[in-house]
Amino acid sequence: MSENAITAALRALGYDGQTMTAHGFRSSASTLLHEQGYPSDVIERQLAHKEGNAVKDAYNRAQHLPERIRMMQAWADYLDGLRKGADVVPIRRGQ
Repeated sequence: MSENAITAALRALGYDGQTMTAHGFRSSASTLLHEQGYPSDVIERQLAHKEGNAVKDAYNRAQHLPERIRMMQAWADYLDGLRKGADVVPIRRGQ
């Protein structure tokens, strides 16, 4: 699914570009998964980010599939909890 498709869906739901963006979902996931202690290599592979170190990128072909499966199940469980009314602490800027 393209970023444009997600953006169009967000606009159809009434969200403007200042409230939520497709990239915002990826940013939120990355931040929360890092805060939950998942390794950066696993998160970055899941987000399909290119390795910044050219030598490591050339040689490291690890996919981290078992870790990614566990991480994404935990992420799905987290999102399900939010949908079901889990306690959510609002994050506010500038406070």
